[in-house]
Amino acid sequence: MTLANRMKKPLVALVGRPNVGKSALFNRLVGKRKAVVSEVPGTTRDRLVDDAEWNGVVFSVVDTGGLEVYQPRRAPGEASPLEEGSRDFVPLIRAQALVAIEEADVIVMVVDAIQGITAADEEVADILRRTDKPVVLAANKADNAARRADTFEFYGLGMGEVFPISALHGTGTGDLLDAVVEALPFAPAEDYDADDDETIKIAIVGRPNVGKSSLLNKLIGQDRAIVSPVAGTTRDALDTPVTWEGMPITLIDTAGIRRRGKIAPGVEKYSVLRALKAIQRSDVALLLIDATDGVTQQDAHVAGMIRDELKSAVIVVNKWDAIEKDTHTINEYMDEIRRDLAFMPYVPVLFISALTGQRIHTVIEAAVRVQEERMVRIPTSELNRIIRDAMLRHAPQTKQPRPLKIYLAQQVRVDPPTFLLHVNDTELLHFTYERYLENQIRRVYPFTGTPIRLSIRERKRSRRG
Repeated sequence: MTLANRMKKPLVALVGRPNVGKSALFNRLVGKRKAVVSEVPGTTRDRLVDDAEWNGVVFSVVDTGGLEVYQPRRAPGEASPLEEGSRDFVPLIRAQALVAIEEADVIVMVVDAIQGITAADEEVADILRRTDKPVVLAANKADNAARRADTFEFYGLGMGEVFPISALHGTGTGDLLDAVVEALPFAPAEDYDADDDETIKIAIVGRPNVGKSSLLNKLIGQDRAIVSPVAGTTRDALDTPVTWEGMPITLIDTAGIRRRGKIAPGVEKYSVLRALKAIQRSDVALLLIDATDGVTQQDAHVAGMIRDELKSAVIVVNKWDAIEKDTHTINEYMDEIRRDLAFMPYVPVLFISALTGQRIHTVIEAAVRVQEERMVRIPTSELNRIIRDAMLRHAPQTKQPRPLKIYLAQQVRVDPPTFLLHVNDTELLHFTYERYLENQIRRVYPFTGTPIRLSIRERKRSRRG
């Protein structure tokens, strides 16, 4: 099977002690107010990842939520343990910083230009100096010339050049991004190299304790992953190479993705980050659902993560052996899935038991079939016939005086299937009609389990005479 080139999206981690402005910087870099910003240290309690772009380079940014520091209650006027140089917080800093360092391609250490160097900054810098990852030092809250001048003291951390910035106002972030992009180990998006690993990557994802590790063990026939009834046992993404009917496959077991607000501070939030990265580098995601619970809001959240990453998917309903059944049970359950996950109507659904092995043989088979669908390419002539027939069956409705015209349709890539429509006016193509066209394409080419993307381009016709 020929696989398309996979682009490697680098990861930039924002690290530092609490309340230095990491969330504000995160919002600035990704261009949206996604992270909660507060003066209270430790406001961010779950992982936040989003994409940023600078000078044509696309990369992911993770707001680590601060390196949690334990500070015992103290009497008014009593000095902070950080100011006293207490080392009680060092293990907590180390545990989280090392995970962030391990996952990141570039680390942005954020410090507070107003407070100057603290013992916590020194501990973080000490850890970062011993890593082989590029580190860029951002002195935040440098809102005026006097504060920018004060940032020179941060050269004492031994982290190299200091970039005075104001995440709130955007001052200095351009220079910071220049340094970040220069440090990235990847080329711009259009120049990304192909991944040398040509195996089909199948990620097993879902909320905690739905049987992900049990499924992995059953698929490979051995206890490769630790299985425990305690939710959250898996802390890392485990890659297991297997061969299925002569085809190389990599199975990726992941940590459970908890509901926002339920992610504990510390290593667990980075386990969720690793699960997200597993989705990003997978070809197909197996979304496990616990049959005894039905489709939960968190299942829908994980499904949305898969859809947002434009990854192919198979919904695997586990623990089917624990359900009392009659002749209508499976149809009723299927209706529930289609209703609650209505944004993924193209995804196949399997009913299995990882405990007993019931229908386990269908899992890899379905994933491989979905991956094959992901690589389908429609000839241009055939695609234009499908679009033309669709418009004849149902012409687009518009309040504009002129009708929508689609001059040409092209499939410009696979993995995921992406279609470019050349139209006379992009404003005439309503998103509901886009969905209609997508459904008409799927009538002929189902692209089972795979999202497809429509890109619209306005083509100006030259006037004669």
